[in-house]
Amino acid sequence: MSTTGPEQQADRLRELSGLAFTKGHGTGNDFILVADPDNTRDVLPEQVAAVCDRHLGIGADGFIRAIKSETVAEGRALLGENPAAEWFMDYRNGDGSVSEMCGNGVRVFVHFLISRGFVTLDDGAALTIGTRAGVKVITRSAVGYAVDMGPWEFIFPDRAIERALDSIVDAGMAVPRPALSVSMGNPHTVVALSEASELDELDLHHAPLVEPVPPHGTNVEFVLPSDPLVSAGVGTIRMRVHERGVGETRSCGTGACAAVVATRHWAGDTVAERWDVHVPGGTVSVVFVNGPDGREHVVLDGPAVLVSEGSLS
Repeated sequence: MSTTGPEQQADRLRELSGLAFTKGHGTGNDFILVADPDNTRDVLPEQVAAVCDRHLGIGADGFIRAIKSETVAEGRALLGENPAAEWFMDYRNGDGSVSEMCGNGVRVFVHFLISRGFVTLDDGAALTIGTRAGVKVITRSAVGYAVDMGPWEFIFPDRAIERALDSIVDAGMAVPRPALSVSMGNPHTVVALSEASELDELDLHHAPLVEPVPPHGTNVEFVLPSDPLVSAGVGTIRMRVHERGVGETRSCGTGACAAVVATRHWAGDTVAERWDVHVPGGTVSVVFVNGPDGREHVVLDGPAVLVSEGSLS
């Protein structure tokens, strides 16, 4: 959904003149955040793409509007289930396309709400918000924010049997690799690599080819397990990711969760109390808990940083 050139980009930015924004990131996965509580200023996909352009705009992996849940249909539906979800994270990929969820983005979103005085959140306290992937509960933690990402599931459950692989990924490697597709509310396809050089030398300038492609496209994670995989109760992996509608990013929160789900599945009986996922932008942690719905939930913990404020002129 990108615009066609500098002049068109400038036109899209001029249409947003006066729009106040904040720039933030979670382990290098960066976002432009806008406060629009009453949902009075929707932003077109072309405008999002122009603002997120790293050469002709501000530059970001994604765009987030903070709106009241009651002002949007998806949010009103969630309020019926959980009246505490007062705020809704309207998240767009850097190309302007709508996305269901972003694990790094939701932490930055909550930090933004706190910084603007919309909510307060003490250490250890929890906040409920609405997203297109449902209600999420975020707890203020020692390193930032821990997000209950909800239950995970296999995208192709009939094929994802014992330690199975359900997809093939070609990312310019000598041989296409088998992979496993996991949903964290948004789609992911995870590939295991055996050598650090394979991970370091990946060319992710172009979207990897995935067969079969999940119905709504997919993010693709390339994972290098540590050796040993688990030490002192902590599992460790390295990861790089190509995100739908963005390209390679320095981190992906839902991707880190999916990568751990796939790694644990392949490892069989391996048990870890916590999983650390090292990405180019830092480290996030993943744990599994029993959710209130009786299903296994994934909790993502990591930092959130706000780096600048401004307005488009």
